[in-house]
Amino acid sequence: MNVWVTVKSLGKRKPALAKQKTELPETTGTLRELIEYMVHVQVNALQDKINSAAWLTYLMPEDIELKGSSGKVGFGAVYNEEIPDLEHAVQTAMLAHEDGLYKVFLNDEEMSELDAPLELREDDELVFIRFTMLAGRLW
Repeated sequence: MNVWVTVKSLGKRKPALAKQKTELPETTGTLRELIEYMVHVQVNALQDKINSAAWLTYLMPEDIELKGSSGKVGFGAVYNEEIPDLEHAVQTAMLAHEDGLYKVFLNDEEMSELDAPLELREDDELVFIRFTMLAGRLW
């Protein structure tokens, strides 16, 4: 089944991940299973990015101009080459959800219960909103 997934971070104008079509397995029956699946996808994507890193990278002037317009010029390098432990990443994602560090919305309706049944249909919209902690003092 295909759904549209968007990841946003509060305080940023652009979403961290533009709306993308994502294929989910039919077994995604709860929010817990959905989050676990998305963590698997992200860890695998990081592993693929590390494995496909080029030995010598360079930027053409057009690339610099394009990246500069978005606010960051970089080579897309992954500096921490350590692959996260999948089980630990899933546990961290569950704890972060329980602590309210991010919210999940399905078609504009907040999904808060991890083990409640989740009814996904073709072309549903999933939005993950990550909250950013403010640095500094309270006074």
